Amino acid sequence: MVKIAYHACYAYSLPEGHRFPMLKYELIPEQLLHEGTIFQENLFEPNYCSDEVVLWTHDINYLHKLKQQTLSASEQRKIGFPQSPELIERELMITQGTIDCCIYAIENGIALNVAGGTHHAFADRGEGFCLLNDMAVAANWLLKKGLAKQILIIDLDVHQGNGTAKIFESDDRVFTFSMHGAHNYPFHKEVSNLDIPLLDGTDTDTYLTLLQYHLPGLLETVKPDFAFYLSGVDILETDKFGKLKVSIEGCKQRDAFVFESLKEKAIPVTVAIGGGYSPDIRTIVEAHCNTFRLAKDFFLMLLVISACFFSMDTNAQSSIRGMVLDSITKQPLAGINLFLSHTSIGTTTDQSGHFNIERIPQGKFELVISSLNYETRTISI
Repeated sequence: MVKIAYHACYAYSLPEGHRFPMLKYELIPEQLLHEGTIFQENLFEPNYCSDEVVLWTHDINYLHKLKQQTLSASEQRKIGFPQSPELIERELMITQGTIDCCIYAIENGIALNVAGGTHHAFADRGEGFCLLNDMAVAANWLLKKGLAKQILIIDLDVHQGNGTAKIFESDDRVFTFSMHGAHNYPFHKEVSNLDIPLLDGTDTDTYLTLLQYHLPGLLETVKPDFAFYLSGVDILETDKFGKLKVSIEGCKQRDAFVFESLKEKAIPVTVAIGGGYSPDIRTIVEAHCNTFRLAKDFFLMLLVISACFFSMDTNAQSSIRGMVLDSITKQPLAGINLFLSHTSIGTTTDQSGHFNIERIPQGKFELVISSLNYETRTISI
């Protein structure tokens, strides 16, 4: 099951007229639930990230300023939000949500946060609506816990992940890849491991061609065992600040290519949604929802039966044996449940993906194949 981090505090109340579209954090899960793309059991509420974990990435003096509400007026202007206890609690919860998503991604292939991607936060300061760098904190958590050895951060927000690039500039265990507007905020760029600056007016075809050229090569050379994907929708042609000309369909194709590329390599991925500033909130929500819809489509994995054999004994009882594989990776799957409809006859695949069901009575049945992380399939026998 695809797991999604969300808490009502994500939709923090800002002063009237503020340009940040905070409402999207409320509308995205509402829309996904309304249309049946997800259910309540897909959602989980994170707790607050501990100071200890935050300090594996961020400076202690900066964290104290955030918690004690002692940011200067200048520091608050650079962040873009007025300081408040509720705001830092929100940031700590979003950060823990991204960490929790990493655990679920390792289990299920993917997990998503209905917020996060706060890539402008540096170790010692915040900028551009970003207080804590959730992906950097989560990446350091994975490394500290020994759950990943080589991490790839795929940052496709229209703005360069300057904070992320700076945090990991001397850490070879984290490769930062950013495709962003060349003449967009931040106007002083840091140096990522790979930066692809995009000219104003870059269209859908050019954007996708560049992504399709660079990402496969990175997966081959970096060989990550975990990935973060920042799926900002401020690349849209409708965005107030993006300066690109990517269609909403092109944005969807971008997400699909990233997901397909990672799944083919069996690389678990945590997704954070990043920015989006189209004038119509419905456009922002639709583009973000596409990311979640595609994640479900790609990672609600399909089962295939390979080398299935039927036989019948002298008592006119049949048996069926075979192997269950992932439809994309072609890897054998252990622990998959198989049973005959309307009977108590069933089994579970072994460590090599094999199964054997014996003493099948005469008649017509549906062989039902099910698992928590895969779409249930039925085969007539």
